[in-house]
Amino acid sequence: MSRYAGPLVDAHHHYWEPGDGHQPWLRPEAAIPFRYGDYEAIKRDYLPADLRRDAESAGLRLVGSVTMETEWDASDPLGEIDHIEGVLARFGGPDAAIGRVELDRDDAPALLEQMAARPIVRGIRHKPGQAASPARAAAEPTLLSEPRWRERYASLEALGLDFELQTAWWHLDEAIDLVQAHPGVALTINHTALPSDRSPAAIEGWAAAIARIARLPQVWIKLSGIGLEGTPWTAEGNREIALRTLDAFGPDRVMVASNFPVDSLTGSYAEIMGGFAEIFADLPPDAQLALFAGNAIERYRLDPAILER
Repeated sequence: MSRYAGPLVDAHHHYWEPGDGHQPWLRPEAAIPFRYGDYEAIKRDYLPADLRRDAESAGLRLVGSVTMETEWDASDPLGEIDHIEGVLARFGGPDAAIGRVELDRDDAPALLEQMAARPIVRGIRHKPGQAASPARAAAEPTLLSEPRWRERYASLEALGLDFELQTAWWHLDEAIDLVQAHPGVALTINHTALPSDRSPAAIEGWAAAIARIARLPQVWIKLSGIGLEGTPWTAEGNREIALRTLDAFGPDRVMVASNFPVDSLTGSYAEIMGGFAEIFADLPPDAQLALFAGNAIERYRLDPAILER
């Protein structure tokens, strides 16, 4: 077997132009608490040419991508899709987008219908929150357990929209209850359920949680966003997380993704995506292709012909 160097569909990244001021947290004066610490370095344009250049640095051939919502100004949620459609018109990418609708807002049903009517949109993300630690999870449930929020989540099935879940692993049992109640909605876990505590006990807790939710076939997972503040990204430092994710979900429900430019705070594209290629070098070629491109094509309903770009 050999290190993967084939086509890439980056299943989770961000395109933005912060100078337009539409992302409050990226404005020059903003300094929110951030899981990677100081984030001034990412307050810069990131567009298709940047992603292509970064993919090439990792020895990968970018053939497609899925851009993720960016905490755009909540007063204008469809403005972000307008922006992404403009990026597509100017630069030829991305191939699909995930929008943001806060499911607990009064106008969520109308916004979801409008999102579903936009051809580039495949799903929505609304971060449901999280307790500060596993010990507090039972006493501090997230929006995943809130009845009106769940009602709007259920409506995604008829609209043909997926749901992207970003929350800590200690809330995955809440997500299991949600998915079992509404099995027709495809749910994708973002950033590997955030295994930021690498102590042995925490890793075992995380691994057990993702193994439980992996029993539900409509749940997939993105191997992305696993950097650590103040710790350089290395293949060896993230090997266990990557391999245990693969063990839980198998090669047909894992998508390797960059989370760029956010994760550029923890490593270069070559270090991160090249690191994943190194970690999975012993897999058969068809499994490697699935992780780096094929699964994203299937999940986000992209044209398989993009592999020939």
